Amino acid sequence: MSASSPLVAISRSLWAMVEIAPIKLRHHRNRRTFVAGRRAEHRVASPVIVIFAACCSIAALCGSGALLQAKEKPPTTYTIHLPPQPDFSQVDWLIGDWSGKITERDLQGEIHLSATYDLDKRVMILREMISLPATRTIPAASKTWMGVLTVSRPGAGFILRTFSSTGFVTRYRVTVEGAEIHFDPDGGDQTPPGWLFRRIMARTNADELTETVQGAPPQKSFFEYYSAKLARTKPAAVK
Repeated sequence: MSASSPLVAISRSLWAMVEIAPIKLRHHRNRRTFVAGRRAEHRVASPVIVIFAACCSIAALCGSGALLQAKEKPPTTYTIHLPPQPDFSQVDWLIGDWSGKITERDLQGEIHLSATYDLDKRVMILREMISLPATRTIPAASKTWMGVLTVSRPGAGFILRTFSSTGFVTRYRVTVEGAEIHFDPDGGDQTPPGWLFRRIMARTNADELTETVQGAPPQKSFFEYYSAKLARTKPAAVK
């Protein structure tokens, strides 16, 4: 801004001279004959042309300076490094749809489990629906939960955050021991007051698994809540 101020001042002075020139021209026409007036006009018009040319030169100089200044400032480039792709190879066998039944004599019911990748394979989504039939003392019930499985940090296992149809939001530390996946309680935003739950999913063969869920009342030890056998559901054949 400071560099262009003298140029602005010169331009204003030159334009002021252009405004004064017609006044001088009218003065000469009043005092001289027509021929003399034409000569005076010729003499006055020449400085006007020079002034106009000077203004054009100043404008071109200012434009060139602004262009040169723009070329001197290259655009700024920012880079955000993405985290490495998570490794789900230890639990990849869970991907797919599974269904089965609870094997407890006192607790009958059906279970449907699904596992899929999402967000460009950066998370694994688990969904499970449990349906319990009515008994003489307990009405029919169903429960659904979904969880987001992510890598906690390299070499430290996984973290599962679950959201239940009952309103509870819990977190589990997930570790892999051979063919077994262990889900151990690790707090959460809305946990069952005083209660703890954990589960183990064990792969028995390529298309079967067992799921065991254990619960612990407040200040008590864990007991087996239920066990279930699930088989991989094959996709329906396309007709």
